[in-house]
Amino acid sequence: MAGWLIGVIVVGAVVVVILVALAAVRAGRRRSLQRQFGPEYDRAVEQRGSRRKAERALTERAERREQFDVTPLPPEKRELYAASWREVQARFVDAPADAVQEADVLVAKVMRDCGYPVDGFDDRSDFVSVDHPHLAEDYRAAHRVAVADTGGKVSTEDRRKAMVHFRSLFDALLGDRSDRDDLTRRQAG
Repeated sequence: MAGWLIGVIVVGAVVVVILVALAAVRAGRRRSLQRQFGPEYDRAVEQRGSRRKAERALTERAERREQFDVTPLPPEKRELYAASWREVQARFVDAPADAVQEADVLVAKVMRDCGYPVDGFDDRSDFVSVDHPHLAEDYRAAHRVAVADTGGKVSTEDRRKAMVHFRSLFDALLGDRSDRDDLTRRQAG
């Protein structure tokens, strides 16, 4: 066999090995992002139009989130916020629209005190999706109701659902639980 033919075969084999390795790395990264972000991964793919763009955006989101020192609230603050939530929830009976607005503001305050940046809702919901991916879409839905409710065209049932969604995230923030921690415990057990 000619030396040049052996060289072509070796180079071809090396290229194939490199391509297989790259595909394995990409598949591993995809699985990791799917585990980390849960339903948020599918939402990002749909929103961005491609897996590659979605994965890049999710990776950047996680890296941005790591820049912030998110910490659990001290017990006294948790108690104060829990009491505030009970007041907001009690107001729902007589003033559901006001209660939804107050719940939205209260969740943002808790996020701020935990160390999340709260300048804009999109950033808040993105950072929630890193730590609480199974609550992120519910948070977005609840916030949409709060925003739409300023026009008074939201049903009481939609307001009730928004309160339930806000409460789920509120509880997770107060309890310093994350979906990733819960998932890790379920997988380990």
